[in-house]
Amino acid sequence: MEPEITTPAFGTGHTPLQRVGLEPQVSRSSVQEAPRVPESLGAALDDTPASVVPEVDRAGHRRAWVYRAVLALIMVVQALLSVRLNNTAFMDEALYIYAGHEEFAHIFHGAWITTTYSSNFSGSPALYPVLAGAMDSLHGLTGARALSLFFMLACTGFLYLLTRRLFNERAGLFAAVLFAASQSTIILGWFATFDSAALFLLAFAAWVVVRTDRANPFAVLFAAPILVLAFFTKYAAGLFIPTVVVLAVIVAWPHRGARALWRGVLLSAGVGAIGGTVLYGSSIMEGLQHTTTSRAHGTNSMSELIGLSADWIGLALAVACLGALSYVWLGRLSDVTSAAQTTTGKEPGRIWRTMLCLLLCGTGLLASAYQIHLSTGVSLYKHVGFGLFFFAPLAGLGLSRIVGPHFRRTAIAQRFRVAAIGLMIVRAAIGLLIIVFAFSSGITESDYRYATWPNSTQLVNVLRPHVNSKGSYLSDVAQVPTYYFHNVTNSKQWQGTYHLAYTDPKGVKHSGTDAFTAAIDDARYNLVVLQKPGGSAIQQAIAKALPSSGKYRLYADLPFTSTFGDGSYQVWMRTSASR
Repeated sequence: MEPEITTPAFGTGHTPLQRVGLEPQVSRSSVQEAPRVPESLGAALDDTPASVVPEVDRAGHRRAWVYRAVLALIMVVQALLSVRLNNTAFMDEALYIYAGHEEFAHIFHGAWITTTYSSNFSGSPALYPVLAGAMDSLHGLTGARALSLFFMLACTGFLYLLTRRLFNERAGLFAAVLFAASQSTIILGWFATFDSAALFLLAFAAWVVVRTDRANPFAVLFAAPILVLAFFTKYAAGLFIPTVVVLAVIVAWPHRGARALWRGVLLSAGVGAIGGTVLYGSSIMEGLQHTTTSRAHGTNSMSELIGLSADWIGLALAVACLGALSYVWLGRLSDVTSAAQTTTGKEPGRIWRTMLCLLLCGTGLLASAYQIHLSTGVSLYKHVGFGLFFFAPLAGLGLSRIVGPHFRRTAIAQRFRVAAIGLMIVRAAIGLLIIVFAFSSGITESDYRYATWPNSTQLVNVLRPHVNSKGSYLSDVAQVPTYYFHNVTNSKQWQGTYHLAYTDPKGVKHSGTDAFTAAIDDARYNLVVLQKPGGSAIQQAIAKALPSSGKYRLYADLPFTSTFGDGSYQVWMRTSASR
């Protein structure tokens, strides 16, 4: 019996034997082309069995969502660690937010600015302070600090994305954990200063250059304005711009070879052109020199600064060095294929891996090295956080390799299952111990740091009934009442105890300590606020002149406790006979 011959199904143009590959197909050029049908109709008439569906990587999809969920949990913990910190405005916070109010009023309403902030700020007063002032107007100090929290959470997100691109998701999660656990990250997440905004912009730019590693070289120019903005937000961020430029070259090298150098040239030219244009004719050069390039040297020793840096980032840096050594020795990544693979599917060579590790670990030491050069520990606890961001990817990789691969991927698991399970438990325990110690250290150090300034709630409440728009006031912490009473007074009414040039009613000019004692003898101020104990010669001279002048009386003595021990705010009020 002859086999039944079926005609080709409409829209397919093949016999059943052709579809299974047993009969040669006829060339399209030798037959008349069948009339076209709409794609939707063709799909409906296709004789592919309904049970055949496109293969979906369900495991990969689930894994991606697990990683995202873990990252979200890390960021929630980071946010909770930051917002739990509680204290009134620090002097720097008060100064920057108040300046933001004035700059905002000047930009949008043409109001007069009482102080030239650009001459002594470590960043442009027209950038971060304006944002902080706007948030303060809406939600008070909490709103300004919440802005910093947003920036730091975004840094954690960028760090994960960058590390995932360089290595893999596991390394990205471990990097995010170590970054979120650090003192710098916890404090900067609830601290209204330039630092969080500048670090956010550096992180953004670093992610851009890594994300565009295989794109057109001109795509790297997207990072140029971001880097310039980071620099003007906080001048110290300029220390890390060369790192981002070199990183742009290194990450593109496996895909473009020597042509990757053009990315560095383009990015440098873009940053130079935009930055030079902004700097030309601007008034920020004095502030840049005063706070950054020509900053006065301090008295901290090298050993002291190294010890402080080790306390704050030492553990993460040690894990990063371990990760760097292991990556240089063995480039293969166990979990997910690295995005740094060449077009041939191979991992970059050992020289490339060495250069990447040297760049990232070396950047982590920049802030400490620069402040050792200046012999000052001022703001070091914040600046080491900038370096931490750059070596955190290697720290994440190091922690990932300490913990080791999943058990099912262990080579000896099949033959020596008991030993493999024991090894897995030990490595996991070591990794967990590192994470616990990192969080414990970060929490303890951030609590200590956030209590270094006194709570000023009592002081503000005592001063509130006695300040107005016409008075003149002297205070050790002039920035704090200036901020809290910005709707009543202005900065010109509050005199600090750092420097004063005073001319008495007889026309005699006084300077230094003599200026303060002469002003008190003349009953120049309505109120005087002293923080006890006071260490400077000027503070001691003022404390002695107040009772001896006979023109002031002690109105309130407000005790406080800070990291450095017990103290008090003394409020002296001018007597009615002296007015």
